[in-house]
Amino acid sequence: MADSTDIFERLKQDHDDHRALLDKLAETHGESEERKDLLEQFTREVKSHAAAEEQALYSTMLRKPPTTDETRHSVAEHHELNEALNDLAATDMSSSAWMQKFKQLDHDYRHHINEEEEDHFPDFAEHLNKDDVEHMREVFDRRKKEEKADAEVTPKKKSEAKE
Repeated sequence: MADSTDIFERLKQDHDDHRALLDKLAETHGESEERKDLLEQFTREVKSHAAAEEQALYSTMLRKPPTTDETRHSVAEHHELNEALNDLAATDMSSSAWMQKFKQLDHDYRHHINEEEEDHFPDFAEHLNKDDVEHMREVFDRRKKEEKADAEVTPKKKSEAKE
């Protein structure tokens, strides 16, 4: 097992930033500029983080049979969270439905990142070698920057999403 602390700490730092954005979003009201700006910032951050995490961490872990199920589980949750973000963006911000959807997204996202940090990351660390860690570190930072430049708020109702 290689020292994977830095890559997992990098991922956790993003998660902490996301928690802070969720906390700020929960304090907003109606169709305000603050709510719009925070939702856009949260969306761009989470979408770029998830894409980079999949390309760096999860692509590596899929090649390690003991972690395949956990990896697939997390990637599936990324897809579900992306749909929830799109659905939230397509919902009238001044409606009670928006806050209901936001609260569900907040709950689901916090569950996802807590599961990654508490269960998956420690399990994954046991199966990484030095080359894996170096690859993940390099790919994550590069891809996050590139993905963030392309990340968008894409309003789309869940009922319209393709399976």
